[in-house]
Amino acid sequence: MRRTVKALLAAAASALALGAAILMPATAAQAASLQEVTNFGTNPSSLRMHLYVPDRLAARPAVLVAVHYCTGSGPAFYSGTEFASLADRYGFIVIYPSATRSGNCFDVSSPAALRHDGGSDPVGIVSMVRYVQQRYATDTARTFVTGASSGAMMTNVLLGDYPDVFAAGAAFSGVPFGCFATTDGSGWNSACANGQVTKTPQAWGDLVRGAYPGYSGPRPRMQVFHGTTDDTLRYQNFQEEIKQWTNVLGVSQTPVQTDTPQQGWTRTRYGNASVQAPVEGISVAGVGHSLPMSGMAAMAIAFFGLDRTSDPSTPPSTPPSTPPSTPPSTPPSTGACRVAVTTNAWNTGLTASLSITNTGSTAINGWTLGFALPAGQTITSGWNATYSPASGQVSARNVSYNAALAPGASVGIGYQATHTGDNRAPSGFTLNGATCTTA
Repeated sequence: MRRTVKALLAAAASALALGAAILMPATAAQAASLQEVTNFGTNPSSLRMHLYVPDRLAARPAVLVAVHYCTGSGPAFYSGTEFASLADRYGFIVIYPSATRSGNCFDVSSPAALRHDGGSDPVGIVSMVRYVQQRYATDTARTFVTGASSGAMMTNVLLGDYPDVFAAGAAFSGVPFGCFATTDGSGWNSACANGQVTKTPQAWGDLVRGAYPGYSGPRPRMQVFHGTTDDTLRYQNFQEEIKQWTNVLGVSQTPVQTDTPQQGWTRTRYGNASVQAPVEGISVAGVGHSLPMSGMAAMAIAFFGLDRTSDPSTPPSTPPSTPPSTPPSTPPSTGACRVAVTTNAWNTGLTASLSITNTGSTAINGWTLGFALPAGQTITSGWNATYSPASGQVSARNVSYNAALAPGASVGIGYQATHTGDNRAPSGFTLNGATCTTA
């Protein structure tokens, strides 16, 4: 059995390395470099930590944890993926953990790993996150995780164990939370790897909810990628992940939108059709255990919302200031804003995606968008803003990370609502009291 496991892991690592060598574009040399960090906090499984901090950081930077595959390492995942170059572009920080046990796989199987503050690798990774959050004054609401193979499994585990830490995850060729669980001390679950562990959405969701009993806060969004011919972690696991996370996030398993971002790629969005949908799946026809492919890291960054960060300008040595969350004392003049809105409706529900553009010549630092909902519509949840009241004349206020709108800049927000028959878009938009044009 051990020889079989080692052979599978070696084959998976070879496929991942080959995919990276063929598909990763060359990037220009950067002054910033990968640095190892020690003594970062509680670390029960002796993980190693490498950190990439770009030369220029966005204000209150986001944090991305990028988790490697079996037989890999943090430095290998740094050099073999696009996340560091994207960090240079958008000004976020990347943490690269390294597993140190035999085979360099992460623990996604033990009872300790599958509960909040239970021990093992998840505790060490969260210690890395908290170290970076404190040292670099990051925006704690924008902490994300991604990974491939073993790292994708750990992505699922971290979202289940620590919904209070991570806002979203992107898993490349993984399995659902709890699927790889074992009780005999083994780190390998053949039934799960072969796609033979199937559950109802409710049962999968209960596994996640059971990892942190009593937690009642928001749950992180999830993006999953999988190749249809993956023979290491078979394709059925992709379907099971979608069942799990749609249940956890309380959205339908029926996709709101299906499209083809590239030839052979099928993307489905659940809950709403925005780039930051609650759940997104990307199925890649004819591809095995060799993800991420070129361009997929950028899709993950867009799903996290990190591609809309303003031009990074704050050096790491200077702690960034917190943008205010209240409207400025002098609102923009009438017509200095534009709003575009799209809606997707079904029987008694709908989602609305709004893009707010500052068309004036003065920066806005703190905004409130006012609009009127048609009669019978009630907002049930939203993203990238806080909404009140839930019906009638609504005010959508910025959250901490999107308060600043430079001239010509845009911000995307959205919400899900119920309706009693009138599924029209909202109207009568104002920004900080000034009337907006509509696109």
